[in-house]
Amino acid sequence: TDSRKRRDSGWIESIGYYNPMVEPNVVNFNKERLDYWKSVGAKLSDRVAQITK
Repeated sequence: TDSRKRRDSGWIESIGYYNPMVEPNVVNFNKERLDYWKSVGAKLSDRVAQITK
């Protein structure tokens, strides 16, 4: 989410999803796009950093 926008304004780009309600938990994300966004200054929350290890 762009920090300059309102809290519920939406995403810049969706690169994956996480579904903890099924067994086993479903984690799917595009590593290439995650690495790109981190390289241009995106900061991951603690939870996202833990999930995407």
